[in-house]
Amino acid sequence: MMIIILGASGHVGSAAATALLEQGETVLAVLHSARHEPVWRSRGAETAVVDVHDSDALRAVFQRGRRAFLLNPPGDVAGDTEREELGTVHAIMAALDGSGLEKVVLESTYGAQPGERCGDLNILHEFEQALSRQPIRFAVQRAAYYMSNWDDLLDAAKAGTLPTMIPADLELPMVAPIDLGRAAARRLLEPARSEDLHYVEGPSRYSPRDVAGAFAKALGTPVKVLVTPREQWVEAFKKLGFSQAAAESYAKMTAVSVDGGFPMPETYERGETTLQAYIDQLVAGG
Repeated sequence: MMIIILGASGHVGSAAATALLEQGETVLAVLHSARHEPVWRSRGAETAVVDVHDSDALRAVFQRGRRAFLLNPPGDVAGDTEREELGTVHAIMAALDGSGLEKVVLESTYGAQPGERCGDLNILHEFEQALSRQPIRFAVQRAAYYMSNWDDLLDAAKAGTLPTMIPADLELPMVAPIDLGRAAARRLLEPARSEDLHYVEGPSRYSPRDVAGAFAKALGTPVKVLVTPREQWVEAFKKLGFSQAAAESYAKMTAVSVDGGFPMPETYERGETTLQAYIDQLVAGG
């Protein structure tokens, strides 16, 4: 059974493809650049370089398999991320039409909900709803806050600070991408049901103060949490290269998450990777 993995060069897609290959499954890694092909071929995967906006080309790739892992690539934050990411959702959905796939697994997010200009929360909700309106059986995997979102703050942590918009002591569900990939691999191998929803988070919930503590332990130096006031969020995103539209969207998504704008699931799957183990590996590699 050929299993197709979108975003195989990313954190979660790579972990899903690796987990499947380790179990002897036949994998086709869908990539956005040919430079990643040699690595995946050396691991035993087939590869295809496709622009996900090209629905006809992507459909042809889907027709080579029976099951597929779907995710929505992030839009360029320098542009209008909402418009770009909705366009990608529509392109992927068009590619599913006539694909012949028997099951797909979508990587979504905790808090997916209807709305506008709320980042991944409304974009991935639209993706979930679009899947519910088509005939292919599907599973939705809603992921907690990615531990990899802290990766870009390694240099700041080395300098002694951890800037964040999340209140220092607010505990949130977080999860390592490798655990999401392994869970997605399991979803892809399970029987094709009509509809299936799963939540995945790490072994504990963590606050930014916990993250700073993990960096401090790994680096052997103190790390202080610096919380950006809410009224400065939009400008803070813009300083990172976000357009006005993207900054407002991400600020709204942050506010929903911080303010408890969605209920936490009562049942969920726990990954094995602790925050400390994730940060230790990040520091060792950086």
